[in-house]
Amino acid sequence: MEKTMPNLAKPRLLQRGATLLEAMVGILIFSLGILALVGMQALAIKQVNDAKYRADASFLANQLIGEMWVNRTNLANYDYAGSGTPPTAIANWVTSIENGLPGVTAAANRPTVTVAGTTVTVTVFWQPPAATTPHNHVTIAYING
Repeated sequence: MEKTMPNLAKPRLLQRGATLLEAMVGILIFSLGILALVGMQALAIKQVNDAKYRADASFLANQLIGEMWVNRTNLANYDYAGSGTPPTAIANWVTSIENGLPGVTAAANRPTVTVAGTTVTVTVFWQPPAATTPHNHVTIAYING
């Protein structure tokens, strides 16, 4: 009985195309990773914009409250329900909100200022692009004369 050498070429034939398949799977995994990074970047940009709008609204509300502290004796002049012509005391402030925050117009999302004795409530609205409802920032201050 004569022993024959095993044919080494057969296992190579069975492996044909495996490298190409591995490369394609690797490219697929890499592509999914890149798509995830792009999605996270878009979400990060949206969140940064939202944070900027919140910070701007907070700054504008605090700016008006600072003016009210200086002019404590005339608090009633700041009362504004958000519709119609704003009082002279806050007309420039309302204009700066309309120019500085998205979605604020003379017809919608205008700020409100409620004065009840020494309690002042300032609400600033804005509506980011692609948002279906307006966002708001409410600041309450107690201004003693």
